[in-house]
Amino acid sequence: MLTCGELLVELLEGFGVDTVFGIPGVHTVELYRGLPNTRIRHVTPRHEQGAGFMADGYARVSGKPGVCFIITGPGMTNITTAMGQAYADSIPMLVISAVNNTEQLGMGGGRLHELPSQSNLVSGVAAFSHTLMRPDELPEVLTRAFAVFNGARPRPVHIEIPIDVITAPADHVRRKLGALPSRPGPCPDAIQRAAQLLKAAKRPLVLLGGGCADADGEAQRLVEALDAPTAYTINAKGVLPKGHPLALGCNQAWVPVRQMVLESDLILAIGTELGETDYDVVFDGNFRIESKLIRVDIDAEQLNRNYPADVAILSDSCLAMKALLAALDPAPAFSADSVGCQRAAKVRDELEAQWPQTWNGQRKVLDTLQRTLPDLIVAGDSTQPVYSGNHLFEATRTRSWFNSATGYGTLGYGLPAAIGAKLAAPERPVIALIGDGGIQFTLPELASAVEAGAPIIVLLWNNSGYGEIKRYMQNRDIPTIGVDIYTPDFQGLARAFGCNAETATSLEHLEELLKSAAKADRPTLIEVWEHAEFLA
Repeated sequence: MLTCGELLVELLEGFGVDTVFGIPGVHTVELYRGLPNTRIRHVTPRHEQGAGFMADGYARVSGKPGVCFIITGPGMTNITTAMGQAYADSIPMLVISAVNNTEQLGMGGGRLHELPSQSNLVSGVAAFSHTLMRPDELPEVLTRAFAVFNGARPRPVHIEIPIDVITAPADHVRRKLGALPSRPGPCPDAIQRAAQLLKAAKRPLVLLGGGCADADGEAQRLVEALDAPTAYTINAKGVLPKGHPLALGCNQAWVPVRQMVLESDLILAIGTELGETDYDVVFDGNFRIESKLIRVDIDAEQLNRNYPADVAILSDSCLAMKALLAALDPAPAFSADSVGCQRAAKVRDELEAQWPQTWNGQRKVLDTLQRTLPDLIVAGDSTQPVYSGNHLFEATRTRSWFNSATGYGTLGYGLPAAIGAKLAAPERPVIALIGDGGIQFTLPELASAVEAGAPIIVLLWNNSGYGEIKRYMQNRDIPTIGVDIYTPDFQGLARAFGCNAETATSLEHLEELLKSAAKADRPTLIEVWEHAEFLA
């Protein structure tokens, strides 16, 4: 007899799933019965939050949904933080959980792992949550989930299956999966109206978001056709080649870029929610758009959030950019000494003059990382070199720099996300850039990395506490309570987990350690002290 749980993994493989993150429990073990009959790899984190962050990192690098098997009750409460981070950053994640037997749902009988409603619990961090009441529903519900990932704004989806449904017979279930929708294309009338505005603009500016991550070629051709200086969000790093003369980086919160925004006569925003953690990281409310605004987004509700559009184009970013390029044809030939490039160069010079002196040491580390491992992936946490790197670091391609300092802003993300990233791209060096405070949220995932054969590099920025919050409190005359935390022996802990561990004593030594770590067969923790003399 084929059970619903066995059918589930068969169908997941049919959708191209090759990795599942999860911790087996008594309510989910029947989901595992059919795994040996597939090519799906199972990775065991040490906490369900780690499972969600691994799935997130895997999805950001691969572009495919990260999939989790999660136990009822505490497993679901544990993973909701990771779902919140993925929801905020539009990351595809499929969370499949058990739930109590159908006749026990909502009864409040004090059953093992019982919650009043798991579905209600996660509804705020999921595109949808569905309770599967019969095996017959499974193909349709899975197709619906992958339709969200493939043709809409990608966000987590939760499917919960009662224990008795997981074990129910499923031989009779029709295996045919529904066709997945193509991404929506733009309305021709809206493209023409946008093209007319773009052709008439004298000082255009382009803002690109994470929705453009898979359309870097189209983005480059479009901004060059417009001769428009271009800023992009953290999740869009790499959308323009490093050193491109029109690039402004992720610096929308800095005065020179904000001034350019105000001076521009037309702004084209594509695949970006124009949200606070990319456009107002100083939280002063002074990012303003006062010119005409064209917005392109795959999410209809997002098109007028934060800033109302003059032209709203509901479309996949790549398809919209192709249509705009066709409407602008013939576009003038691009020149690196054009007016737009001169405008961008002036802003870049002003930015360079304004970087804080406190970033100097962090910049040395970031430059060493990229010089030593040019094709690296950086999964960052909320830590000082990540905050500065969001402005200073230029990725060589998309899906190579991401972190939890944007969107939801969770601590502990960097380590498990790097594991997921390494599993998605085993041929590339992957760095978890994390602080001594953040790593203590998910430190046991070092064991998961060893077990999974994921030789990531953990670059640990150590300032013996929550340094960024401490500085924030000091600047506001608030007593620095709770930020000077105990600092354990991270190298001893890393070695106990089966990792290599060293402290960098110079930039040259850091370079040597990085080269060695990139060839290692196990994770390597490299500790960098904030106040080290070589960073002065």
